[in-house]
Amino acid sequence: MTETSPLDRLKAVLAGTARALSDQPEVELAFTADAPVQSGKHMKVPMPGRQLPADQVAEARGFADGFALRLRHHDAALHSRAAPVDATARAVWDAVETARVEALGARGYQGVGDNLATALDVRMRSDPIARARTRDEVPLSTALGLIVRERLTGRAVPAAADPGLALVREWIEDKGAGGLDALALALDDQRAFQGLATRLLEDLELIEGEHLPDEADEGGAEEEGADEQQQEEGEGEEQGPEGEAEVEARGEERQTDDGEGEEGERGEEQADDDADGEPGDDGEEGMQPVRPNRPFADLSPQFDYKAWTTRFDEVVAATELCDADELTRLRSYLDGQLVHLQSTVSKLANRLQRRLMAQQSRSWDFDQEEGLLDAARLARVVVSPGSSLSYKIERETDFRDTVVTLLIDNSGSMRGRPISIAAISADILARTLERCGVKTEILGFTTRAWKGGQARETWLAAGRPPQPGRLNDVRHIVYKRADEPWRRARANLGLMMREGLLKENIDGEALLWAHARLLARPEERRILMVISDGAPVDDSTLSVNSGSYLERHLRQVIAWIEGKSPVELVAIGIGHDVTRYYARAVTIMDAEQLGGTIIEQLAALFDTD
Repeated sequence: MTETSPLDRLKAVLAGTARALSDQPEVELAFTADAPVQSGKHMKVPMPGRQLPADQVAEARGFADGFALRLRHHDAALHSRAAPVDATARAVWDAVETARVEALGARGYQGVGDNLATALDVRMRSDPIARARTRDEVPLSTALGLIVRERLTGRAVPAAADPGLALVREWIEDKGAGGLDALALALDDQRAFQGLATRLLEDLELIEGEHLPDEADEGGAEEEGADEQQQEEGEGEEQGPEGEAEVEARGEERQTDDGEGEEGERGEEQADDDADGEPGDDGEEGMQPVRPNRPFADLSPQFDYKAWTTRFDEVVAATELCDADELTRLRSYLDGQLVHLQSTVSKLANRLQRRLMAQQSRSWDFDQEEGLLDAARLARVVVSPGSSLSYKIERETDFRDTVVTLLIDNSGSMRGRPISIAAISADILARTLERCGVKTEILGFTTRAWKGGQARETWLAAGRPPQPGRLNDVRHIVYKRADEPWRRARANLGLMMREGLLKENIDGEALLWAHARLLARPEERRILMVISDGAPVDDSTLSVNSGSYLERHLRQVIAWIEGKSPVELVAIGIGHDVTRYYARAVTIMDAEQLGGTIIEQLAALFDTD
């Protein structure tokens, strides 16, 4: 008898339940380390860890049940035809329909309702609504989806989302009171429910009457009656300044290139959110939010800090600062400088790799044409000699959605051994994590010139206005992109050995730059590791501003990332105590310790996940 693993048994149970719940015997279910997704009758749900933690199992069950309910109760073509064009309205439209579909399942099956509720609890812990402190930080689609779910099922809002929802609940329930109450009347009729949802969007001022989808008028007498009732309630309602401000705030938090007016701004904002898994992403696939939608607070903080001009700043790839032949020569020089150190750091890297690989889940693909002979299937060949031999292939599952960014201080004080060891440590780190399926990005930061450069020249030409802010040209360098294989970027790290590259360091802006790149990544877990040997220093800036200008900005940026961002921030100080800036930091006094410290810090992060 073939022995199956607990993970395989869970998969079989989930697949069988999904077929029964959806009434579709052809449904196929698989685990994935990436974002959960449904394509037709094929669904992929999050893979739990090898020990089957209860919360991860519940999350997988919740996604499987949600996908199955959508197959049974949701008409994708009807949903798409009637959907509003505006991206913000579309996100709310998708969230409300998801609430309807899941309410049907929760109403009929207590266990399904519990699975969906548990999975929702898990998702809400990492959703921006759990971190929201002001109304503008609350994702409107998440908030409305939770309120509709509460009205349709009677189940309480998850505790993690309740404080954030409270910030906008009164506004939503006041503006959309009639529409919210009427939704339960059409729970079993998707077409009629769409008509009521459209009126709800009107009440919330997310769409205008003349932009209603054509499908809204095709619902028959029952829908028309509901629509007329909603319109009568909506016509007598004034547009309150509070509601108007709420809608406008969501559109104005992002800059747009081609949006016109308030509607264009809201559309651009939601387009950004959709790129990260907001409902509405990729049509039907995005109805179930597979990644948290991010509020503006995760993207553009405003501090008491400014730059005199950003016209001369640059973000540049390492290959643009010198030609390929010089990069190869510099890389050879770097390898020659650290021959004796490579073996030590490589041993530490192997230790990290063993620790990471031990945490990865493994499973088998059976009935393959090649691979390892499946001994469990040999009995079939004995009973039926005409049967062909069966093979199996071991499948490794990468860490679920993880990316690591290494941000290296390229200031002049790092010249010599510190920058050499930082370069080789980053090199070995990228190679090790790539073997384990964890993507790695390597960035550097410095300035283009000593003592101000072109920014200072323009300031002098303008008559030396007081308090000009940052007064230098920053240079941010991309040594290795996250999606770039290590072998292609290996030579780029030699650029750190180039004479004249290392100048001054403006850490706060570099942190914001690296952080923004991480937020644009699709991975769920994002780690930012900073390597620096001191506080931010730029003589040009500090000579015309307060002496703590750059340091104060750095502290504000760190506090903002550590307090509000989903990015995990770690720092390593070389010969300088960075623990006074970063909550999670370590200081080393000898650059020789850098490789081992990086390995241990990363290992600790993965061990404590």
